[in-house]
Amino acid sequence: METIIIVIVICMLTAVLFFKKAASQKGAARSMLTVAHRGASGYAPENTIASYDKAIEMKADFIEIDLQLSKDGRLMVIHDDSVERTTNGKGNVRDLTFHELRKLDAGSWFHDSFAGQKIPTFDEVLDRYTEKCGLLIELKSPALYPGIEQKVYDALASRGLIENRQTNIIVQSFDTDSMKRFHEIAPTIPVGVLVKFTPKGISNTQLEEFKTYAIYVNPNRRLVTKKLIARIHEHDMKIIPYTIRDRKTAKAFMMLDLDGITTDFPDYIKAQKA
Repeated sequence: METIIIVIVICMLTAVLFFKKAASQKGAARSMLTVAHRGASGYAPENTIASYDKAIEMKADFIEIDLQLSKDGRLMVIHDDSVERTTNGKGNVRDLTFHELRKLDAGSWFHDSFAGQKIPTFDEVLDRYTEKCGLLIELKSPALYPGIEQKVYDALASRGLIENRQTNIIVQSFDTDSMKRFHEIAPTIPVGVLVKFTPKGISNTQLEEFKTYAIYVNPNRRLVTKKLIARIHEHDMKIIPYTIRDRKTAKAFMMLDLDGITTDFPDYIKAQKA
């Protein structure tokens, strides 16, 4: 009798340890991606070659890039509608030509050591990084730029990146109408819906709508709960929340069943993975 009791106790302890270990490895089991937000923007000026090169050095799985259109219709990699926060210039991106934008210093605002960094073109980023990492392409304010979805498609198609299933490309935006248009143009490219924080959270009705054209639901980190993650997965979609900027949050998010994490500090996530 005592032997039976001992065996039962050992089996129970083993089961507890197994499930505890499995829970701690949930995120890792899903092959969680590290997405460098505007590059390694915690270490270098956002959306510049310096920032993207740093992200590659830190072995990020994806780099996130923001797209706007110049006055003469060139796809430029910059986050804001205006150039004033991240360059030494003034005015809106859409009111400046490619040559005017390229004259601006996009690095000194961050640190003198980055003086002379330029606003990259989408073409430059594609040619430099497509074979080095995945690209998470965000269309910023697409309503300001009618036809931007087609321009992105054309740039990808001209490099054979639309039908190449080995290429890791995701296109995302807060603008759901834009993402619906892009999905119609390029149904083989995964689409993501960015979701801002709202106290109401994300409803199942919204998820049902998103899944008709999107594969990713990428919410503000403050929206993330275990229940939301589970509901997104139940709707056969993936989740990559934004934007993690401290080690404590990075560590906590690594314990969740996420598909990826967008961060200014790729090494915070990579360090946890190691």
